[in-house]
Amino acid sequence: MKSRDKYILAIDLGTSGPKTALVSIYGEVLDSEFEGTPVILLPGGGAEQDPEGWWMAIISTAKKLLDKGLVPTEDIAAVSVTTQWSGTVAVDKDGRHLMNGIIWMDCRGSEAMKDLLKGLIKIEGYPLFKMMTWLKLTGGAPSQSGKDSISHILWLKKNCPEIYRNTYKFVDPKDYINLRFTGKFAATYDSILLHWVTDNRDSSRIVYSDKLLKMAGIEREKLPDLIQAMDILGPLKKEVAAELGLNPGTPVIGGTPDIPSAGVGSGAVRDYEGHLYIGTSSWISAHVPFKKTDISHGFGSFPSPIPGRYLILSEQECAGKCLTWLKDNVLYHKDELLLEEKTPDIYKLMDSIAAKTPAGAKGVIFTPWLYGERTPVEDPHIRASLFNLSLENTREDIVRAVFEGVAFNTKWLLNSVEKFMRRPFEYLNFVGGGANSDIWSQIFADILDRKIRQVKGPIYSNARGAAFLAAIALKVITLEDIPQYIKIKAEYAPNPDHRKLYDNLFAEFTNHYKTQKKACKRLNKDANSGCALEP
Repeated sequence: MKSRDKYILAIDLGTSGPKTALVSIYGEVLDSEFEGTPVILLPGGGAEQDPEGWWMAIISTAKKLLDKGLVPTEDIAAVSVTTQWSGTVAVDKDGRHLMNGIIWMDCRGSEAMKDLLKGLIKIEGYPLFKMMTWLKLTGGAPSQSGKDSISHILWLKKNCPEIYRNTYKFVDPKDYINLRFTGKFAATYDSILLHWVTDNRDSSRIVYSDKLLKMAGIEREKLPDLIQAMDILGPLKKEVAAELGLNPGTPVIGGTPDIPSAGVGSGAVRDYEGHLYIGTSSWISAHVPFKKTDISHGFGSFPSPIPGRYLILSEQECAGKCLTWLKDNVLYHKDELLLEEKTPDIYKLMDSIAAKTPAGAKGVIFTPWLYGERTPVEDPHIRASLFNLSLENTREDIVRAVFEGVAFNTKWLLNSVEKFMRRPFEYLNFVGGGANSDIWSQIFADILDRKIRQVKGPIYSNARGAAFLAAIALKVITLEDIPQYIKIKAEYAPNPDHRKLYDNLFAEFTNHYKTQKKACKRLNKDANSGCALEP
């Protein structure tokens, strides 16, 4: 295949909706379209989305993008999908969804996990035998919060037996979208991970484990066959190709969920090269040459979409969502105090305020646990707080404290990740919507005490990763080529003048968790593992 001037139609389906982009095989984003898809919040911790809504939004954004005529149709070499992870769509034999998709925010399965985790001898809340089996075969274990795919399925089995019985396959959101594109039922080695029923010991050959399936109580026939992320799943269905105006033979790549795609799209693809993602949630990740689990901090290294490689997976609940909370619930809450009909670009204003406010926010500390936390502690009951406020503090201090609080939380995770790798990061490639903020880039550099490389076009890291995987699958680039195609907007070095200040505040940040965790557990013990509130 001639590689010059070839492009990938990259679909990035997040919780807020799909961002559909036209990306060159070298990672250049020509243009994109976005359309929102609502989240349906239900009593008891339910969080769902309409799979048909996903599909219609993807078709709408793709048609708008392709109708611009930016490139000839014959130059679109493949379709590659990346989506939110840890979701569950129940479909029949014809690929029709039987109910709304259960998404990663849903933890109604926490009770089902309690049933699965019954046992006398426990470690960190897990029965010893089951824990050892999961660790040996998968490299990890299901979250007790009920947010993993295995919990969704077990919840359906217990509470919606008719849907469970009529389900032909349970598929991840990415694999559902691929099904709509190709008509083929399949999961990739990485998208199936959070079902916790696969043997991951050989990252280049993931297979279902009969022992794990029996332990979970899930029938193998209700799960799709497995392929690699860079395998070609099949061609576009003729009717889909005709609707989009693409060639019917256009290949669709297996694809990968959001965290692995960001790992590729950030450019940090060499071992021990890390990236920091700040979006609604956040994570620190890096490829490593080994499979290992840190059970006490809730993360480990798992099969990467790159064959034979492992990727650290360590997600935190709320990051950029904290700024949204500050905007919607404090600064521009829609009540009688809000006089403006339209709000300005509040995020740019918050950047400006944070930049002008002295480091340390005059001692105000914000803890970003608005929705509990996953790593480095799994605690669904812990809640956010603004503490050490005084009469001297202003709104400016609160804004700065929110920026810094997310960075303190990231440092808490960074310490565990670097210990896991047995080495510090030389730098972190910064991607996600948060990486658009220059002041946040500097705050992260100062608090983490690591160089931050602000990737250009950071909101396209997932789409870019999906495109790179497709380009590798089509054999027009190699993995080793990727770093040269990543453009760095700016680099931020830690300010040594802030070292002592931030180290002291970070010590108080972690100490605050220790002193408040029991009180939060008492206050939120009936909140169904922290899932009853909108994140």
